[in-house]
Amino acid sequence: MSALELVNIRKRYGNVETLKGIDLSLASGEFLVLLGSSGCGKSTLLNIIAGLAEATEGDVRIGDRSVTGVHPKNRDIAMVFQSYALYPNMSVARNIGFGLEMRHVPAAERTQAVEKTAKMLQIENLLARKPSELSGGQRQRVAIGRALVRDPQIFLFDEPLSNLDAKLRMETRTELKRLHQMLGTTIVYVTHDQIEAMTLATRIAVMRDGQIEQLATPDEIYNRPATRYVASFVGSPPMNMLDATVGDGTAHIAGSLSGVPLPSPLQDSAGRVREIIVGIRPESLALAAAGDSGLTIEAKVEVVELTGPELVVTSMIGGQRLTASLPPRSQVAVGSTQHFSFDATALHIFDKATGKRI
Repeated sequence: MSALELVNIRKRYGNVETLKGIDLSLASGEFLVLLGSSGCGKSTLLNIIAGLAEATEGDVRIGDRSVTGVHPKNRDIAMVFQSYALYPNMSVARNIGFGLEMRHVPAAERTQAVEKTAKMLQIENLLARKPSELSGGQRQRVAIGRALVRDPQIFLFDEPLSNLDAKLRMETRTELKRLHQMLGTTIVYVTHDQIEAMTLATRIAVMRDGQIEQLATPDEIYNRPATRYVASFVGSPPMNMLDATVGDGTAHIAGSLSGVPLPSPLQDSAGRVREIIVGIRPESLALAAAGDSGLTIEAKVEVVELTGPELVVTSMIGGQRLTASLPPRSQVAVGSTQHFSFDATALHIFDKATGKRI
């Protein structure tokens, strides 16, 4: 039995269709991340699951029942929002247990549940404080605790880390991962941050223009992206996308890359020229050694950026940009012409017209 099933979910606002037929099945214990840029429909979809918005068409099933038309409080879900939404006049303990209080859970049972949840989140020493006395990370833990204490079938997270600074975001992300591994909870998590998606998810649904572009594990999303959009959206720095043509089983990119053997489906016995996109991740490029007889590409260096763990080199090949992630001690000068080596197996080939992987 699926923990969550979405069947042909569509949402229209007048003539504008924001969700265009979403089908999705989520097993119990999965951590699904809805990933996409602003306006792709991910928060709208989450609100439909929560019951905060109704689908124009389609059905939402939680467990063994349809919850279409069911009030949010009767859906057995808990939601954590981008804003902490804590009651400023209540203590941390009462904020966490307020949902149980509204359900008339006995005080002793409620106290026990609050203390257990606070211990899991390592905030048991904060239970007597008010929200105004907490840091941003602590407030977010209280908001997460308020959801955890209810023990629902599904947890929904709407960009819960976006208000935190980089260090707190990383710490809270690790805490969420630990909680999921410990509790085996079913989670649907919305974010535009691909690092959050890659580190947290058991599966990622990359969304674009109200549709799911690809639904797969983080490993498959990164290493075998189904479309050019997915390939360019996931990865930092993003994958290089180079316009090329193929007509004889080899790729020809304006500038210097030629003679790269490509898979047999790309080889046209009639010798016709086909427009393609050759994708290669920055970390798949290396500085070519002297006398390197392997595959190389020549480009003129424009920008060199040291991030700490890597040296990000931005170059131009013809009129196209090429980014390489190199070891931090690499010697690369702005304005120089460099040869970058790579393995043909690291290439990702996409049809230029459709954007789909070939």
